[in-house]
This record gives sequence, structure tokens and C-alpha cells, in this order.
Amino acid sequence: MPDDLLRLTDVGLYCPAGDFYIDPWQPVARAVITHAHSDHARPGSAAYLAARDGERVLRTRLGPEAHIETLAYGEVVSINGVDVSFHPAGHILGSAQVRVAYRGEVWVVSGDYKTEPDATCVPFEPVRCHTFITESTFGLPIYRWPPQESVLAQINAWWQRNQETGRASILYSYALGKAQRLLAGLDAAIGPIFIHGALVRLTDDYRMSGVMLPPVRYVGDAPRSFDWSQALILAPPSAHGTPWMRRFGVISTGFASGWMRIRGTRRRRAIDRGFVLSDHADWPGLLAAIDATGAERVWVTHGYAAALVRWLQEHGRNAAVVQTRFEGETGE
Repeated sequence: MPDDLLRLTDVGLYCPAGDFYIDPWQPVARAVITHAHSDHARPGSAAYLAARDGERVLRTRLGPEAHIETLAYGEVVSINGVDVSFHPAGHILGSAQVRVAYRGEVWVVSGDYKTEPDATCVPFEPVRCHTFITESTFGLPIYRWPPQESVLAQINAWWQRNQETGRASILYSYALGKAQRLLAGLDAAIGPIFIHGALVRLTDDYRMSGVMLPPVRYVGDAPRSFDWSQALILAPPSAHGTPWMRRFGVISTGFASGWMRIRGTRRRRAIDRGFVLSDHADWPGLLAAIDATGAERVWVTHGYAAALVRWLQEHGRNAAVVQTRFEGETGE
């Protein structure tokens, strides 16, 4: 609607009063960024504003020439009279909900979020608002996550069983956020941990941002004669089935993702083990987060938006689907 504080344009979500965009999918003069995943943080804008915790990973994604300014969580800046602040989204390091306030009207853009805390980022904090823009990556009732402690225990036990049968453990995960969360939950006493080259810089960014992670080695630094049978190797899903895998000999493969909740996903990906671990909110988490905002209106973006909107409307909420180019993490 023309009078809305935020409106959707062909460039992205725009605030006319403040003259800035939130997570634009084309270059703009001023971009406010929720987090560093590539469908939310795209290169080419003249200036970026983001949460301070994610500055290093955002710099890695946008490049050394990007003009990035940051705010601490909860710190408020006025942009052309519009108050803007970042609040923890609990998705990955530096992920934030963007609170936009102007003339008594408050909107919150969630970006991506999860409501279960983990050791690698500040936990999600609900923010009261009039309009809440939420993701819906896993917006179906079937998506309900087991406690992460039990999933991490399953991964460690799988690794130990593989050692007993002389198999290297290859664990696939999204390179930014999920991989570092897994590292924080692995038991380094079990054996050596290695990482694919795609994870090296981002993992270093986490360490330099103050996140505690166990010692790891880059796969390429291992000698050709290395015995991989006791090791766990973290790699992005794109490494599956490539010549890079041949060096490890006999292997067992695992995939840590919310998509592993559905029977058949593991089989279609030709993976030995699926571990249900997501950096997005599950169905109960989405509903709880929406309720906690007290929002009078809910806009729902990428994922199962239509299903979530239908449920909200059936339960008396003013909700609508908002089509964006955000994709979520297909390998999340």
C-alpha cells in the first residue's frame, strides 16, 4: 500500500521515508542488511548497514571494497528521521531483525531466524511491532526440530562408529553458519577434524569474531599418505560426488539440514545419514515468534508462505504473502 512504512519494489523492500532498502537484490545507494547469506547480502550497493557481530563474514561475502557501517544490537540510528536498529535473529553470526520506526509506527523485518539458541550467535529476541515480516522456510507443521543436543550426540556417535569400521566421516553442511555451529558441537577428543577450502575463511571469521571453535585443519594441508579413517571432514553439499572426495578412501556421508526431516530426502541425495539440524525456525518456532511480536499484521516471505498465511488467517490474524527473491539456503 502507498502509505506503508515499507513497501515491496522490483529492487527489494524499500522504506520511502528513510530512502533505504532492506536486503535489496539489486545494487542501491543505501542497503540495510539482515545477515551475510548471499540471497540477503548482494554486492554492488554504495553503502551497507549491518549488525556489528557479523561484520567479518559480511566483508568476506561482499569484498574488501564494500563500504560497511555497523551498529551494536539495540543501538538506534536515524536515517532521514526514521529510527533503525538491529536485534538478534539467532540464525547465524551477526544475523539480525531490522526494527524500523517512524511517527509511532513500528515494523520489524526478521530476515532469517531460529528460536533455539546455539553457541555461535546471539539468541533470537522477539521485538514488539505493528507489522512483522517473517520468513517461512520451514512453514509446515511437519517441520519440528529435535533438541540440538541430541542431534549433535548422534553425529558424534556416527563418527565413532565410522572409525570402528575404518571409514572417513564426511559431513555436509551449509558453509556459512551451519558448518561453524556443527564445529562448536563436535567432540574434538574423538579424532581430527578437517574442513573443505570453502569453509576456511568463514571459519576464521567466526574465530576472529570471538566464537569458540575446536582446532581444525584444512584438507589440502594433509599429506597424501594421511589415514583419513579416524577423521571427520566438514564440506559443503557441492563437494558431494566430485573428484575431491577420492582422497578419503572408504567413507560414510552425512548431511546436517532441516530438509532431512522428510523421508526420501536423504535417499534422493544419496547420503548415508541425515541429521535434522536447521538454522531456521521450525513450525512451532515460527508461530511462537509471530505471537511474541504482538503484531497486528504479518507479511510472510520465502518458503511455505501460502501455507503459513492460510493458518494465520484461519486463526484470526491479518496475514499476507509477500513475494521476494529470497531463496533460503537450499543446502541449509
